[in-house]
Amino acid sequence: MTSNPSGQGFQNKNRVAILAELDKEKRRLMQNQCLNNPGASIPLSRPALNKDFRDHAEQQHIAAQQKAALQHAHAHSSGFFITQDSSFGNLILPVLPRLEPE
Repeated sequence: MTSNPSGQGFQNKNRVAILAELDKEKRRLMQNQCLNNPGASIPLSRPALNKDFRDHAEQQHIAAQQKAALQHAHAHSSGFFITQDSSFGNLILPVLPRLEPE
């Protein structure tokens, strides 16, 4: 059995030609898609609106949670509490009054 090196060379050239043709066709289709649908590649500003809406809704939810926690603390404790942003995620913080030295 002898191998035919010229046959392999022909097959390799044929594969390269087919791959090049497929690549060319792919690029042409991509260009046609962009031309037919020019807005498809331009991002819309709508996600920013959705993000702002989500942020606003989240702030309202946190405010409602703070109000509920504050009401609960005032009803069940003799201490004083305030709503304030906390580095540790606390919704309310206890307030200790300062007493003047006698």
